[in-house]
Parts: sequence; structure tokens; C-alpha cells
Amino acid sequence: MEGIMVEPVLASPVDRMRRVSILTIKTNLPMDSFPEYQDPFSSSDDTMTESPSTLNPANRLVEKTRGTEVSRHPSPQPTHVSYPKMNGNGHRVLRSATVGYVAPEFKGKAEQMKQVREIILKGGWIPEALVDAQIIWFYNELAIDDVYFQLESPEAISNHITSLYAAKVAAFSREDKREEIRLDMEASDHAIYIDTSEPGKTSINGPRYEHRLESKYLDGGDTSKRFRVETFRSPGVLGQDANSKATLRCYFVYQCQFVDANADPMETRLEVISDRMFLAKATKNTKVIYQEIIESAVRRAGPVIEVYDIEGTPEKRLVVAFRSRTARGIFSALSDLYHYYGVTSSRKYVEQFSNGITIISIYLRPASNLEGKFPSIEESIHQITKEISLLYCIPQTKLQDMFASGELSLQETIYAHSVWVFVQHFLNRLGSEYASLVAALNPKNNSHAEILSKMKKRLRTETFTPDYILEIIKSHPGLVRALYASFANVHLKVGPGFDRHFIAPTPAFEVLSDAKLKDKITKDVNNEHEEMVMTAFRVFNNAVLKTNYFTPTKVALSFRLDPSFLPEFEYPNRLYGMFLVISSESRGFHLRFKDIARGGIRIVKSRSKEAYSINARNLFDENYNLASTQQRKNKDIPEGGSKGVILLDPKQQDKAREAFEKYIDSILDLLLKPETPGIKNPIVDLYGKEEILFMGPDENTADLVDWATEHARHRGAPWWKSFFTGKSPKLGGIPHDTYGMTTLSVREYVKGIYRKLNLDPSTVRKMQTGGPDGDLGSNEILLSNEKYTAVVDGSGVLVDPNGIDKDELRRLAKSRQMIVHFDLSKLSKDGYRVLCEDANITLPTGEVVNNGTAFRNTYHLRDTGLTDMFVPCGGRPESIDLVSANKLIKDGKCTVPYIVEGANLFITQDAKLRLEEAGCIVYKDASANKGGVTSSSLEVLASLSFDDESFVKDMCVDKKGNAPEFYKAYVKAVQEKIQENARLEFEAIWAEHQKTKVPRSILSDKLSQAITSLDEQLQHSDLWENEALRNSVLADALPNLLIEKIGLETIIKRVPDSYLRAIFGSYVASRFVYEFGSGAGQFAFYDFMSKRMAKVQQQQKA
Repeated sequence: MEGIMVEPVLASPVDRMRRVSILTIKTNLPMDSFPEYQDPFSSSDDTMTESPSTLNPANRLVEKTRGTEVSRHPSPQPTHVSYPKMNGNGHRVLRSATVGYVAPEFKGKAEQMKQVREIILKGGWIPEALVDAQIIWFYNELAIDDVYFQLESPEAISNHITSLYAAKVAAFSREDKREEIRLDMEASDHAIYIDTSEPGKTSINGPRYEHRLESKYLDGGDTSKRFRVETFRSPGVLGQDANSKATLRCYFVYQCQFVDANADPMETRLEVISDRMFLAKATKNTKVIYQEIIESAVRRAGPVIEVYDIEGTPEKRLVVAFRSRTARGIFSALSDLYHYYGVTSSRKYVEQFSNGITIISIYLRPASNLEGKFPSIEESIHQITKEISLLYCIPQTKLQDMFASGELSLQETIYAHSVWVFVQHFLNRLGSEYASLVAALNPKNNSHAEILSKMKKRLRTETFTPDYILEIIKSHPGLVRALYASFANVHLKVGPGFDRHFIAPTPAFEVLSDAKLKDKITKDVNNEHEEMVMTAFRVFNNAVLKTNYFTPTKVALSFRLDPSFLPEFEYPNRLYGMFLVISSESRGFHLRFKDIARGGIRIVKSRSKEAYSINARNLFDENYNLASTQQRKNKDIPEGGSKGVILLDPKQQDKAREAFEKYIDSILDLLLKPETPGIKNPIVDLYGKEEILFMGPDENTADLVDWATEHARHRGAPWWKSFFTGKSPKLGGIPHDTYGMTTLSVREYVKGIYRKLNLDPSTVRKMQTGGPDGDLGSNEILLSNEKYTAVVDGSGVLVDPNGIDKDELRRLAKSRQMIVHFDLSKLSKDGYRVLCEDANITLPTGEVVNNGTAFRNTYHLRDTGLTDMFVPCGGRPESIDLVSANKLIKDGKCTVPYIVEGANLFITQDAKLRLEEAGCIVYKDASANKGGVTSSSLEVLASLSFDDESFVKDMCVDKKGNAPEFYKAYVKAVQEKIQENARLEFEAIWAEHQKTKVPRSILSDKLSQAITSLDEQLQHSDLWENEALRNSVLADALPNLLIEKIGLETIIKRVPDSYLRAIFGSYVASRFVYEFGSGAGQFAFYDFMSKRMAKVQQQQKA
């Protein structure tokens, strides 16, 4: 038995008293065990009425297939496919008299069987009297088709038969006589798995071959390889015993060979996108069905699901099409789903197409061997099709075993998984003890503040871990069912075309009130921790205002939450709106502080599991802080602050696009009214008001904005033009990086410091984090005239005490390249570069750097004596906190005199105050980094002001890259407005600090709070009702170019009233505070408004 290894392994115990020995067969066959396949058969355009062996090639493609290596595909079993007709249940009917694939007859089978017999007899492993029976059983009883036998060599087939016989002998010798036979063979381009299983049951303790094949082949990381799968179940049971229920399941996996491997994603022609052997074997009828489904799938974000009745049989054909790489683990999850409803499959196929579509086709029938009450096959199939969309969102959950074993339904399982995600972010709170500690200590005392900072981090990492939370949830399936029933009772919409009977929360389960749920939790749990976790389910249920959980088609789960459950002492600034999105690739939030709000969407990636744990733990707080910073930055514009953060799961780091697209589409589910019954049904909306979100690019999303804009238009969003800012110019966008919008604001603060202190920029030594490859970093380099001594980016650290060569830095900035591409010949003798992958590097000073990554991560904290101005243009949040800030302080004085925080949240607020106390002039991110938000706001304004036709004419760059004259002028106006707003705030903070000596970091927040507070009051005051004043303010606030082009009256008619109010309030409030300061009183405001009213009267006279 060369090439075959037989090894006994221990399975999970059947009970607590006994362990069962299982024989696993692993083969290590040579790679050439599959001979080159000369396909003598072809597909027919007609239904099959004659032997496949007599058919002629139907087209040139089949002819081309002959004589070539076309992967090693076994032919699928005959399938019942014909032109469909509609049945009374809404399913289409396939005539059983026809087949969907050509099942070619292998004429050499008899001769091959003789060769196999001789090889087996020669081996001597099977008794001679039993050889013929084993061969006949293998050839005729396992539903293996003839192409397998034509592809395989007699030696390989002999190995398989011998291996299976050995497994049967081992199974027979077991004490419990349980029949378990397992064989697997894996190669880089094909695989075969054979396993025993009972129809309709998931073997949780078995080899899980479906998980293996999808992990290695269907969901593998090598996107250049695609695989098709064919699996058959043997018609008869394995054993001779009357009680025997086990049958054999065979899986065949083969690498695809496409006609055009690089087809366009919107291409639908089967002759272009198909695998060659699919085209050679599929009949015209199969092609018609697949063609229809593919044409639907390329236009839809989620899965396309079809069910076909098979004439004259109880069997149903379930076909699911979706975009590849968007549903990791769905192949095995589908098995768990139909097993839950007492259904089994006779055969399954996975077909791949080079336009990125995957189609899974499953033949389902009742599992007659199962005991217990199950719905009829009609009801089961109906329920399965309803739940596939939910399964597609999250194919594999942390509670999958509870679903596979039938302990929880799919709906309950995914609900529990969603709340598990929720609990991780909101149960690790600090609690009353921390509040007491804050009250006892003095946060203004540096040592006390440092203690509080460390305690906060420790409390949040050591309380409830994700695994501990999951353990508690798994121990209370009864509570999960009760809590899900309560959730579904509220959000399950009943209406035309929506049958609640088939999606009941839990059959015959009483729906409890919130008070009764509270009592049940108290009674059922064993300790305080369990009560806290299960109570968090109630908090989640009560917080959900609307969800797409029950809409028929979706790509991810989205929940609009009422943020009032957040503890005020941890989150003192109350959120206005909160979305939670969960998909198979990621989790994410979208937070906003005002109804009309705008902010970027960022994707967070993790280099390791440890990094992911940290990122997951900080996800909500980082999002909250980013949105809060955005709220303070947006003081000059009508929109409040918002932010979205998407965290990729550890094994999905290459799925940024898929995660982003699902995040956007699922949020749109909650913003748009459904218009397609059966695809997007009405949802229960406890919020009850229209919501519009304004979004923009951020980390790792700049190249995805155009898709989001086009998708919003495709979904029918009336505000698609303004949905995303930062889109490409062809869609009317004003790219921040192209025009340096963010940098223009940062530069005004840098130049302001030089101007106030009479510094010559050319003599100022400058350090910058965030290198020439980034938006902010590259433009800062291009606009700078200082002497760069250090640049830190994702690749490492570049240092030159004598000044880094400016021309070489500009070259990198223009080409957006990291410092790894810096020409080292341009460095002086004292200069050096340390890359992240470097180790044991000796610097010109003699210092040895042991680890390049650690050196990069902490370089900005080193006392080098080479930095006068530090401008962080990139880096992770909290790169300088209260503890690490002390490294920048020597003898009570900050070693860096000036810091302008270009990167969001780079320095914590307590660290800023510590640095200012040590003499550093610090301008924080909320003030310095607001150029991008100003640009985005004016982009939104233009989108709202123009009608569609004029918008394309005056704001969209044509295909040749020619920008309209208005667009060019508008961009310049935006740049001027950014610089004006930055100068006004810089001067206001500088002047107030000179008078009050209050730290600039506090003054920045006070200005923001004063403006936003006054803004809210003005929007709802009588001043807004004064039409003359309103129009006068809007005329000053709106860009002159826009007014001249469209007209003030037209703009007022087109722009939503809430947005105009926001423009009015933010403009008046910001101009007042910048002129009179954050502490100005009523008399100052009266004086300010008197001047404004005098201006209005003059305008009326004129």
C-alpha cells in the first residue's frame, strides 16, 4: 500500500465514560496520479435522448477542450434540468426527463476493473474471496461518476479501494460497531475526500471535510486559483445491519481553468467566464439557468437564491449565487442549515466563474432516517431560502456548534453572535469604582492623572475577555432563545408578501416582557458576571431602534442604536446617532454628534492577533474620540462631527474592499425606504425620522469612495451626490490629497507660530511622523521650507542632523513613496536610515539598534536634540500619552519647543497639557487638522445646490481629465476658505492664551464648545425667522461663486432646511467667538449682532 498511511486517532467521547477509536485514511499519492484527460464527450444543446458516446461536438469550445489538459474534473451526476415552468408554490419546475450535465460513459471501465483486480490481488491486503465484491461496491454503489474512473490510474483506484477496505475492517473491529470510513487526498490543484455520515446530521466530532476543503480551496488566500467542487452521497447505507444509517459522502475538488481568467466583473457571457469543463459538460438548459442567475448576481450586492422543483420527485434544487470572497465558510454552513430542518443532500456542486461569481447548487430531499418532528419539505425549503441571506452575512459564528447540534436556530445563533460583539465593547466599562477613584484623586495632578490613565487601561483589559463572554453565553441557550424572541417580536415586520409563520422567532416560545426577562435572567444565572453579560442582551434589545436583520436580502447586519445607554461619566459628550455593523469580514461603528454631521470612514488593519486584540478593545473608544475630535474641528461648518471605523477580522485582512462595501450597503438599508418587495421589505423604525449621513475618505478607504457614491445612486438615494466627499473629480469630488486641503490648515498653524515668534523657517529643525507616501505627510513636505532632520513612516526612520536632502524628499512626496526608497547617497556622513525589518544596526553615533520596528515606534519620544518643530502627520492614536510624554521632558522643560498636531488623536489630552506645562507650544488636532472637513463641507454644499444636470456640467471632470472652469475656480475658493478659517482660529487661541494663560489645548476645546453651543441655540432662535437677517448671513456664509452661478434663492429652495439652519448657526457662532473669545457674554453678543443688523439695514436700503 505504497503512498497510503493508516493511523488511528481518538475522536471526541461519545459519552463521559468511553472514547472511540476512529480510523483515518490519509493518502500521499504522486502528483501525476491523474493522467492527462482526453475528453471524447461534448455537451448537447438539446435534451439528452441518446447515449453520450454518440454525440458530436456542439461548438468550437468543446472541440478546443479535446486533447488539452483542462484540470481534472469528474463529471457531475445526472441532474434534472430543463426549461423551467412555474409551480403553484412559486418554484420553477425542472423536467426529470432531461439532464443538466453530460455524464459520459467510460467505455474502458470493464478493462480497468480487471487491472484494478490484478493490482489488489498482487498487494494481498484484501482476501481473494472478497476482492470482486469490494471492486463492484466501489464502482457501482458509491455514486462516483465515470469521469473519475477515466481520470484516475488503476494504481490510484486500487489504493482507494484498499484504503476503504482497511477502514471497514477497523470499523467492524470496534466495540460499538459504528461504521466510520474516512479517506482524504490533497494536492495543490485537486483533492478527494470520502467520509461516512448519517444523512441530515452534521458530525461535529468528525473530520469536518467540508470545513477543510473550503478553508484550503474555496476560501484560500491565493486569489489566482479558483476551485470547483462536486460531492455525491451513496444511494445505499454502508452496513448490512437493518439499523444501519450511515452512507458514504464523496467530495471531489478541482482547480478551474477559465476561458478568460481575467474577465470583467460585469461580464455575464458564459462562453467567456466559465470553466472549460463546465462548458464542455453543461447542457443548454443548465446554461440557461446559470445565465439568468449570473445576470442577477452581478447587479446585486447580496446573494441570489433560486429554488426549483424536480418533476415527479420530492427533491428540490437550491441554487445560490454570490460574489466570491464575500461569504467565507458558507459551503459548510449551508449543510448545517438544511440539516437543522431535517433535510439532506444527494449531491452538491460549486461552480466558479471568472467574473467573480460563485454558484452553489444543492439537491435537497427529506432525511427519512431521522427521528423527530420536522416541517414538510415545502416548509423547510421555504425557511431555508429565507435564512440563507442571514447565513450569507455571517456564515460562521462563534456559536456555530450550538447551531450545528440543533441547540439554537440560525436566527438565534446569529443574534447571539451579534450581541456577543456588542457586549465586548460595552461591558468592559470602568464601573462605579473608577468613578469613585476619579472623585478621590485630582486629575490635574500629574501623578494622579498618570495613575488614573493606567487604571483605565488595566480595568478595560482585565474584566471581560471575548472568550469569557462567549463561555457565559454558551452556558445559557434558554436565555438566548427568550431574549431573541423578545428582539424578533419587536423588529419582525409583518406585511404584504411577508409571511411571519415561516420565520417565527422560536416555535411555540413565549415572548416575555422586559421586566419578565429581567426576572428570568436573575433566576437562571449562577453569578454576578453571568447576570451582567445576559443583562447586556436586554440593553442591546432596548437600544435597537431599527435593523435590517429581517429584511429578505442583505450583505451585513446593521443596527441603529440609541446611544443613551452609554455611561455619562465615561462619555460626557452625548452621541446623537450610533450604528453597529457586523459582517463575516469585520465589525464597525458609525457615530455622530449631530443630526447633520460629516466625517470619514476608516478601515483598521491588524498585523497580528495581538494587534487585533488591542484594536478590537479600543475600537469604540477610538471611534468616539475621532468623532468627538471631528465635532470640535467642524466648528466652522454646518455639519457636526461623525466618524466610522471598520475593524477587519484577524483572518480577513485582505478583505478591506468587501468589508467596506458591506458596511455601506447595510447602513443604506436603514437610511432608504424599501422599494422592492421580497428583496428589501419595510423595517420596523422606532427612530421614526429621516436620516442622512455624510461620509468621506479616511485611512484605507480613499480608493473606495467612488464605489460608495455610485452604489448610493444605484440604490436610489436622492442625496447620492453628497453622500460621500473626497470622491474622484469625475463624480464632482474635490480630492483632499490632490489639492492639499488638510495640509493647508496645518501649515497656517505652523506659519502662525513662526510669524508670532519671528522665526526663520529655513533654520527650524523639523521632525515629521507620517512620511512622503501619505496625503498629509506628502503635502506637508511639498509645502514646507524648514530643515527636516527626521521623518518616520510605515517603513522606518530617516534621520540627518545636517538636514535631509529636500529635493530627494520632494521626489518621494510627489511619487508617494515611503522612505525605504530614499537614495542613501543623499545623506550626510551623520545621517542614517533604520527600516522596520532591520536588526542590530549600528548608528553613526555608535548606538546599536536591536529591533527596527521598536526603534520606529518610539523614535518620536527620543531626546535627540535635533527637533524644534514636530508635526505629526501620521501614526496611531495615543502615540504620546501621559506616561510617554515624560520622555519628552528634561529638567522640567519640553525638549521639543513647538508641536502642531496634524494627525488625529496622536497625543492624548492629558499629555498635551503636560507638554504645555513644560513650555511646549501645542496646537491640537481639532484646530490644526480641519482643512479637510472644510473642503468636504463645501463639496457637500455644491452637491446639494446643483441639480443633477448642472452638477455634471459644472462640477464633474470629463473622461479626458478636463475640469470645468467653474470647478477650477471653486477649488481655489475652497483653499482660500480653509486658510481663512485656520488663521481666524489660530489668532483667537493665541490672543486668548496671551490674556488668560489657559493652555492652548484647553482653549481649543473651549472655542469649539462655545461655537457649537451657540450654533445650536441660533438654529432654533427667533433670529433664524428674520428673513432679511437669514438671507444676509447666508449670503456671507455661502461661497460667492456658488451664489453667482446658481442664485441665493435657488440654493435656499434646493438645500434642506435643516442644512441651511446649520450653515446659519455655525457661521454666526464661529465669527462671534473668533472675534470676542470663548468667554464672551451677552453684551458682547448684543454688540456683535447690532453690527450685523446695521449691515442688513444698509443692504435693504441699497
